[in-house]
Amino acid sequence: MKRDREEEQQDGGQQQAADDEASAGVKRARNDADDVADEAKPNASATDAIKPESQNASQKPREDTAQQQEPPNQQQQQQQQQEQAAAKDAQDVSPGPGPDNGGGEAADAADTAADAAKDAGGGGGGGEDDAVVLPRSTSRAAVKKGTECPYLDTISRQNLDFDFEKCCSVSLSPVNVYVCLVCGKYFQGRGLSTHAYTHALESAHHMFMKLDNGNVYCLPDNYEVLDKSLDDIRHVRDPRFRREEIAGLDKSIKWARALDGTEYMPGLVGLNNMKANDYINVIMQICARITPLRDFFLDPSNTSSCRSPLVYRFGELLRKMWNTRNFKGQVSPHEFVQAVRNASKKRFSAETQSDPVEFWSWLLNHLHLDLTGGKPKKPSIITQCLQGELEVTTLAGTGKGTRAASSTTDVTERLPFLLLGLELPPAPLFKDVLEKNIIPQVPIFHIMRKFDGESVSDDIRAGRRRFRITRLPRYLALHYRRFTKNNFFVEKNPTLVNFPVKGLELRDILPLPEHPAAAAGAAAGAPDSAAYDTSSKYDLVANLVHDGKADSGTYRVHTHRKVEDIWYEVQDLAVQDILPQMVALSEAYFQVFELRTDATAGSVAATAAAATATAAAAAAEAAEAAGRDAQAAEAAAAATTEAATEAMDTAAA
Repeated sequence: MKRDREEEQQDGGQQQAADDEASAGVKRARNDADDVADEAKPNASATDAIKPESQNASQKPREDTAQQQEPPNQQQQQQQQQEQAAAKDAQDVSPGPGPDNGGGEAADAADTAADAAKDAGGGGGGGEDDAVVLPRSTSRAAVKKGTECPYLDTISRQNLDFDFEKCCSVSLSPVNVYVCLVCGKYFQGRGLSTHAYTHALESAHHMFMKLDNGNVYCLPDNYEVLDKSLDDIRHVRDPRFRREEIAGLDKSIKWARALDGTEYMPGLVGLNNMKANDYINVIMQICARITPLRDFFLDPSNTSSCRSPLVYRFGELLRKMWNTRNFKGQVSPHEFVQAVRNASKKRFSAETQSDPVEFWSWLLNHLHLDLTGGKPKKPSIITQCLQGELEVTTLAGTGKGTRAASSTTDVTERLPFLLLGLELPPAPLFKDVLEKNIIPQVPIFHIMRKFDGESVSDDIRAGRRRFRITRLPRYLALHYRRFTKNNFFVEKNPTLVNFPVKGLELRDILPLPEHPAAAAGAAAGAPDSAAYDTSSKYDLVANLVHDGKADSGTYRVHTHRKVEDIWYEVQDLAVQDILPQMVALSEAYFQVFELRTDATAGSVAATAAAATATAAAAAAEAAEAAGRDAQAAEAAAAATTEAATEAMDTAAA
């Protein structure tokens, strides 16, 4: 019995050793299977990412099983159950003690785990071979030179137009928009499922430019293209000017040529009239003639700190108007009109026509507030160019709700102004003796007497007031009030205003201070403010005209190109030269005059003084010559008298 007990203990020990060895083999197999599965996971994710939809659909149950994510506790429980089941299976299939049996079961378990990992990663036999390899599309694209891109010559510059709103033509989204450089359409994104990628596959258009930064990509290969030949497209997308280029705009005559061969003048291009935005176009043409304002907005660094969409679109439109490398000879103000419509809360839009003078006042005030951060008294380029000062005296006891209404003395205050309104005399109601309509005319010197400080203007609400100009602006804006509104209709006054195109001297008609143009345009850093002090002579730079009836009609503008000294008439897209005499005969509605510098005004006065001195010197010389002739005549007469006397004496002897 003792021997039987020893044999049972020996068999038990051998069985325990076999079980321990089998358990160790199962653990080694499990570790090997985990390593194989870890190596197969990245390949499986990469392969599944590029499989076609049909194959992904067929392998969906296996993917769901392999990629299913469950809570951590449940995963741990399942792993423990699998380990226990594997250990039990290893014990069940073991026929007896021995290292060979346990090692073979461990190898079989490792092979089974490896096959399972391979199936989970590859999606079944032949999954990787049947997968369709698609090009990668990520935010980080490869970079190639232009010589390495075979599609660079497919770009069509005639189809490119950057004047319209930057929105996707399919989704209408303004985010991450690209322009197709072949057909000119806008699409969103460049990923695998985006509209730009789909357009590249369907239309075989491969070159796309991102509108935010001007980078060019080739789709669907998705690599960035670097080439100098694309710089002209970037310049048309966002024109930029160097400071020396801005300074030389008015020093040399420049003509540019569009892609279709037509010539245009930078700064004097036609603006597209989308429906009824001609009143905006004429105001933009006038703003392009105001030199300091133009120079300020041509440099984007001056407005980089301002976040106003109106300021940005205004500067962008001015840069496009002065661009010397445009693909076409006209510009569409679509984005600027959209910004105006949003900022004015639909008060000004392209669908309905409005008064250009009202738009002028609204635009300047909003630009000033946006540039100064909402501080009206802070100087800006608007006030430095166009703001003057007016002294207003309200007579005592006049007006409604004013300080003068309850005061026993006249109330005097000084107010800034951006434009001056001038009243026209009423038109005659009857015809002349020849049964023809009389076209009345009035000189500008007559209606400017409103600001002489003595003439009284009557207004029911504001009271009886007198106006006097105390500081002249660098650019004087005059508004002739041709339209009279009442409860029934709008009436237009056809009176013509006779004005000089050059040399409007305000000192001859208005009592100006000794230094009326000191720091013209509100000092505080005004460009070239030291050049304006005593001057009061203006030259016309823009003349706005209304044609048609009072309740309809169109607007056009006459502008002076300083570098050529030639006048041009601009009406939407039409630009043509015109004689200065025709400018003076038009029904002016709004005008902008530029103040001469002291040196220019002084040189004119010096020329006149020199001419007067020359005339006086010539007169003195003529008088002196006449005096010499008179002396000679007297000497000749005296000699003749003496000769006669001698003859008489001889005869007497």
